Amino acid sequence: MANFNKVYLIGNLTRDPELRVTPKGTAICQFGMAVNRQFKDESGALRDDTTFVDIEAWGKQGETISKYCTKGRPLFVEGRLKFDQWEDKTSGQKRSKLKVVLEGFQFLGSGQRDGAPGGGGGGGEFDQSAPSPERHAPPPRGTSGKPPAAENLDEDVPF
Repeated sequence: MANFNKVYLIGNLTRDPELRVTPKGTAICQFGMAVNRQFKDESGALRDDTTFVDIEAWGKQGETISKYCTKGRPLFVEGRLKFDQWEDKTSGQKRSKLKVVLEGFQFLGSGQRDGAPGGGGGGGEFDQSAPSPERHAPPPRGTSGKPPAAENLDEDVPF
């Protein structure tokens, strides 16, 4: 049986990222995101539904998020689901949590609120080794997926 574990989220950080470092020197950044969904209820009124997600980013990506992101910042996240289980030290009860392990991200917006000046919406990083739907999309229908013949190329392309 095939398995697939991929999550794509766009939302806002619910708290400032927390950066820790393992004894071997690997950075771990933990933060929360709120992902909103609007829908119409039975009466036709617009309703909001918010889902809160805990996210964990490792290494350079975690350091970058910790450095440039704060509470309220919009962010696009690509990752995988991970189920953690542990025993509470104080009560002895078994605890569990479902979270997202970040594999790639993209900054959205300026990260500024209330009309404050700020940078553009670019930046961010994506783990180039992680698969992305844009990189693995099939060629459009009616094409062979091969590059066009040399006589059809525009010679004025600046690269």
